[in-house]
Amino acid sequence: MNQRVAITIRGAVQGVGFRPFIYRLATNLRLNGWVSNSSRGVRIEVEGEKPELDAFIIRIHGEKPPRATIQGMEFSFLDPVCYGAFEIRPSDPCGEKTALIVPDIATCDECLAEVFDPANRRYLYPFTNCTNCGPRFSIIESLPYDRPNTSMKKFVMCSDCQDEYNDPANRRFHAQPNACPVCGPRLELWDQSGRRVSDYHEALLGAAELVRSGKILALKGVGGFLFIVDGRNDAALQRLRIRKHREAKPFALMVPTVDEVRNLCELSQLEERLLRSPESPIVLLKRRLGVPKPASRVAPEVAPFNPYLGVMLPYAPLHHILMRELGFPVVATSGNFSDEPLCIDELDAVRRLGSIADAFLVHDRPIVRPIDDSVARVILGREQILRRARGYAPLPVTLERDNSSPILALGGHMKNTVSLSIGKEVFISQHIGDLETNEAQEAFANAIADIQQLHEVKPALIACDLHPDYASTKRASELSGEKILVQHHYAHVAACMAENDLQPPVLGVSWDGTGYGLDGTIWGGEFLLLNSTSFERVAHLRQFRLPGGEAAVKEPRRSALGALYEVFGEGFLNHNALKPLLSFSPQERNTIRQMLIQGLNSPVTSSAGRLFDAVASIIGLRQRVSFEGQAAMELEFVIGEDSTDRSYNYKVEHDRANGQTESILIPYIPTTLIIDWRPMILQILDDLRRGTLLSSISARFHNTLADIVFEVAKRTGVEKVLLTGGCFQSRYLTERCVNQLRAGGFQPYWHQRVPPNDGGISLGQVVVAIRSRLIGKEQQLMMKW
Repeated sequence: MNQRVAITIRGAVQGVGFRPFIYRLATNLRLNGWVSNSSRGVRIEVEGEKPELDAFIIRIHGEKPPRATIQGMEFSFLDPVCYGAFEIRPSDPCGEKTALIVPDIATCDECLAEVFDPANRRYLYPFTNCTNCGPRFSIIESLPYDRPNTSMKKFVMCSDCQDEYNDPANRRFHAQPNACPVCGPRLELWDQSGRRVSDYHEALLGAAELVRSGKILALKGVGGFLFIVDGRNDAALQRLRIRKHREAKPFALMVPTVDEVRNLCELSQLEERLLRSPESPIVLLKRRLGVPKPASRVAPEVAPFNPYLGVMLPYAPLHHILMRELGFPVVATSGNFSDEPLCIDELDAVRRLGSIADAFLVHDRPIVRPIDDSVARVILGREQILRRARGYAPLPVTLERDNSSPILALGGHMKNTVSLSIGKEVFISQHIGDLETNEAQEAFANAIADIQQLHEVKPALIACDLHPDYASTKRASELSGEKILVQHHYAHVAACMAENDLQPPVLGVSWDGTGYGLDGTIWGGEFLLLNSTSFERVAHLRQFRLPGGEAAVKEPRRSALGALYEVFGEGFLNHNALKPLLSFSPQERNTIRQMLIQGLNSPVTSSAGRLFDAVASIIGLRQRVSFEGQAAMELEFVIGEDSTDRSYNYKVEHDRANGQTESILIPYIPTTLIIDWRPMILQILDDLRRGTLLSSISARFHNTLADIVFEVAKRTGVEKVLLTGGCFQSRYLTERCVNQLRAGGFQPYWHQRVPPNDGGISLGQVVVAIRSRLIGKEQQLMMKW
């Protein structure tokens, strides 16, 4: 006797070939009914004998398309209605928008084979795709994911493409961006002023010739413009740095093949898997020692003084064709001025980027939202995302607790992302960047509107950073709804806790450059103990002053003078042979001395990031920086192959000045612990006088920080220790901490799918907002510090 089963599937099931898969599975089992996209996911009804229906349900999970993610499947058996066949029905746009939007997917092997097959009608066509690959998040305008709801709606499919789209046996059955040279987007090459020079494949050949000759090409890609420059040409790269206002920050490389990546870099199996993955991020790889083959050589200007290269493979047909034509590594860096958002429109690109690019390779497929390339690496045998964008956004993090109403979190000021919670899902936007310019803040406002429009929700609660001067915090005040201000380092720990699916109590080690503290000082070297509702600041690094305030962020020498003043008091100028003191004139030194003594424009900080800067300056590595984290990176890189296990001294003191007499969470810690790093600085100065190798000094410094983490973990006795914040982008520090904690019987956790830097702040803000709802607004304000 026939039965009918109604199925609702939630998850990443749109834009991955799920409906064609269901069609083929149902017809294979000779079941009748229908499948349709809905705003919640995919809806199915099938009729047939009970054994075939059971097999259908079981095989959905076992045979689903490779990019599909099933987060929930509900089904119920009903009386049959006698369907005559199985069909794909039009999408149902009604209802709550809970379907997951799939990220952009790198070109699959089958499409790539077609692109380079002279007999195929898509030979050398740069917009080839199918249900297994191609643009998704960059082109979708609204749910459900159908062609009329994407920027491909302007391209009417030719008869051949329509036949593919309608054929259940075809790989392009219901592939929404389906196109070919007859009916799809096309390339044009423009000169610096925006005048068309050539089109179609001639445009690509002309662009390749410009790159060969040392010119700077602005290429419109999947999620925005990239600057393409010969990676072997130092002079061309120097011009790009000058024009882009990017003095020393490493450029990403696009390399034609994996074999050529091996010529340049050490490549493990996990790193190769990450490079080849459908997400296709930029992967940080260790440079190979020795001289690479001439065809794979890259210029020093790609990544000055850096033992790593950020490498990616071509991930779109346009890249594959261009790289096959060129045959050498190219720099492929974001199409923008530093601190400005990515360009996505060709006319806007000519206006904004005309002073940088010598020519523009453009196409007429509109990009709905800017999406940068993601950055990732392999650490401790696991993949870790450092910038979460193309390939990963906007897939959500799933929380254990179902949130009753949507929450919008606006992130921090640097490496900004926006998050939206709906039910158990927290949807994290693509990387937006630093909110330093008006253009960046406009892109930030667009991202806020975009994430709400896609899911058709208007959150009643807005979470933002505690810092009153952050652009994100100011923006929150302009939005309607209840506001919750979240301490920066609390958000870091909450994000790491949520990503690792942990429950309190946890000890969070939250180390970064800057975060507004509950006491009005700058935090950044924090140990936070989270219980079921709130947090307690159980320890922090000893505070010191930053002469010049914000100026110290770009001048490590100022952090160094603040640290030396904390060690020596007013006599710190007597150590005038030190590099940071020599970098100032006598008059400047005296001015800074007065600033420190009187506390003028010299805020107090516990920042681990500024301590990194201070040490890098003291040992002579870096007095000024041109990008965030430069001094800390070079301090780590100087370690090289040094394998010393030695550390420096430090002291642990109890802070009795804040009036806290007993911890409410761990009574055996009588007061907040202060980690006094001054003995370490004295020993570093002794090592400098003795001529100790900088590699050894840096290794001992990092080892000391790991010792401090282990010491506080032992004193708190909390088993689960979370490592979060920008300082834990340091591979050496993270690995040292994890290994030491494991050896001591602790369970360390760190970030994997969400960045440890401020790119994870918005997720943490959502988690804190949910926690605050559990205990009430009044009790939340009573957090211990």
